[in-house]
Amino acid sequence: MRQSVPFAGLARTLEDVKSTRSKNDKVRILASYLSGLQPDDAMTAARVSTGRASERGSRDEAQVGYSTLLEVVKEATGATSKRVSEAYLRYGDLGEVTEELLAGKTEQTLFQEPLTLHDLEETFGRLRSARGSGSATSRRAIVKSLILRATPLEGKYIVKVLTGEMRTGLVSGLVEEAISRAYSVQRKEVARAHMVVGDPGLLASAAARGELGQLKIALFRPVNFMLAEPLISSLEVSARFRKQVYAEYKYDGVRAQIHKQSEEVRIYSRRLEDITASFPEVASSIRRTKGDIVLDGEIVPFSEGRPLPFQLLQRRLRRLERFDDAVRKAPVTYFAFDILYRDGEEKVGLALSERRNELSAVMEGVGVLAHSEVVCEASEIEAAFRRSRTLGYEGLVLKDPGSPYTMGRRGSGWVKLKEELDTIDAVIVAAEYGHGKRAGVISDYTFAVRDSASLKTIGKAYSGLTDAEILEMTDRMKELTEEDHGYWRRVKPEVVVEVAFDSIQKSGRHDSGYALRFPRIKRIRTDKSVADIDTVAKVAAIFTRQKTKVDEV
Repeated sequence: MRQSVPFAGLARTLEDVKSTRSKNDKVRILASYLSGLQPDDAMTAARVSTGRASERGSRDEAQVGYSTLLEVVKEATGATSKRVSEAYLRYGDLGEVTEELLAGKTEQTLFQEPLTLHDLEETFGRLRSARGSGSATSRRAIVKSLILRATPLEGKYIVKVLTGEMRTGLVSGLVEEAISRAYSVQRKEVARAHMVVGDPGLLASAAARGELGQLKIALFRPVNFMLAEPLISSLEVSARFRKQVYAEYKYDGVRAQIHKQSEEVRIYSRRLEDITASFPEVASSIRRTKGDIVLDGEIVPFSEGRPLPFQLLQRRLRRLERFDDAVRKAPVTYFAFDILYRDGEEKVGLALSERRNELSAVMEGVGVLAHSEVVCEASEIEAAFRRSRTLGYEGLVLKDPGSPYTMGRRGSGWVKLKEELDTIDAVIVAAEYGHGKRAGVISDYTFAVRDSASLKTIGKAYSGLTDAEILEMTDRMKELTEEDHGYWRRVKPEVVVEVAFDSIQKSGRHDSGYALRFPRIKRIRTDKSVADIDTVAKVAAIFTRQKTKVDEV
């Protein structure tokens, strides 16, 4: 067994980070801790600091349900259900509850050797590998044994990692900065490397070894996606570029990065999660391409030459039905629009025009290339936009032919143009039971956007979902409940929704300072996590662009 430092040191570091509101102090504290670690321990520490139990893109996440963790905490501490509920109502955080209850735990293990970072990583690995019949019981036993070995503070952060609720304020940028400071590496180099590996653990490990410069795109290690900046008119797009650009249809599907090596194919979502099992026919079609490749594109429900409603993909993503039934109800097409890697060489630094030539060669006779046409003047952009809408697409994505692929960023070379004013990706933070025909189901949802490391409410919606979706959401909200106040409940911020609206107004009712006028849920974004939701800054920018600003009295 390799030498490893006690986990207690990391737990104390995270507690110190949590206790300060200063971003500089958070960076200083974490950097000081990381600088004393060996590469393998640095990998575990950086990953845990961001609330992850496994590498981004891992096929085998450490799946432990919230209700299971509650039961394990009760068993490990000997606490009654009443005491657990009382503690939960005080804290609203299962990690904090665990810390309090572990101080009086009644069950002890035979050997009380201190937990190390290696122990933690090894145990998370066992959780990831527990699959098939009896896996739920195995995971439960693994978590219980870990918590029984933990001190109260260690138990707090073990549970926080397993629930994804760190709440220490260590956002991705601060972790990058801490790694930069810990290993005396330029921040730009760290940021670039992070885009390539997509995982803070691998980033810290490489920095500790002095090997950041050697990091390259690797097959089956997903990288962050390039994003498009939203603009509101054809005139604005034309003024932005002032030259010929590519206009692609904006597909309403699941953004998908596909890695292929020989006969093996894996598909990753925007959250860098492996979703291959949901779309085996896409993997099968890409398997026929030549060479080893990494593609970017969109999986779209599609039939008879037209896109189908996005909602048809929901059950496939959640694997709620047999594959044959899913294919019949929601046939899909993968529209490829970029190539990031081919036969050992990165392509992200090439101009888009060059990448498109390579993509065409790779996909010839195999897959479907995203529609693309050349436009320049506002009138041409508007005409292409109207054609896309007539065909059932959301709008256009317009791309500079000379643009590189900037991973994880809204590069200036890509913009998107949609019909609506805009939509907001937000996370549900509270839910209420409906009235009338919706009595007995949870149908009203309060949602929030990001403001630095916190969440700020922006509105409440009760329309947009089908009756079937509301029934599914009722079960989901109950599973995610953190505080139950009878008719309403505060829920774990996990379900992301895309919200459409007529306008934005100033408001004192929500702590964001804004409210969406006539909000309606356009769709549930199962492909996005809370890290992907929009910000108060974006809401403010949309408000500023509105022709009419309505301040709520």
